Amino acid sequence: MPLLRHAFLALAAVLFLAPPAPSTAAERDVIEARADLALDQLYSEVPGSRALATRARGMLIMPKVVKGGFLVGGTYGEGALRLNREDGGYGPTVGYYSVAAASIGLQAGVQRTRHVLFFLTTEALERFRRSDGWEIGADAEITMLDKAVNIDVNSTAFEKPVVAIVFGGSGLLVGASLEGAKYSRIDR
Repeated sequence: MPLLRHAFLALAAVLFLAPPAPSTAAERDVIEARADLALDQLYSEVPGSRALATRARGMLIMPKVVKGGFLVGGTYGEGALRLNREDGGYGPTVGYYSVAAASIGLQAGVQRTRHVLFFLTTEALERFRRSDGWEIGADAEITMLDKAVNIDVNSTAFEKPVVAIVFGGSGLLVGASLEGAKYSRIDR
């Protein structure tokens, strides 16, 4: 019976991470609206995050990422990549991406979060854009910042080419991490 239960949980995680149906303009509009709201929340809750955005070459805004599981888990979300303009502002979205991960281990619960990946170098941004399945830990080393930290953009925390801030969490998930998350370009 335990083998059947584990097989069922593994199947549920795979189905949870299955590619979504074909896109529509309405789906793009939803992602854009959620990304704008996520940035507003980030800038209001995390001091220094706006200065970090100005310094970055680009940022991937993941406005709604759902993680869940009990021993076997899954993560999925969709977001928008925006590039920094020379005047320090951000241009329109240049691509849509999904994040997915599956995990086995000590975890229990469901959690919804938002996160933003700030690409601090052109090289890191271009490597991300060229990849077919970019993975944290394999394709990039990142600095994870707690939203309670006051960000100093001159800090040594920004020695790595990619900085991630996770914020806006609701629910509870024991054992959550971005490690092993895979980001892929999607058609929206």
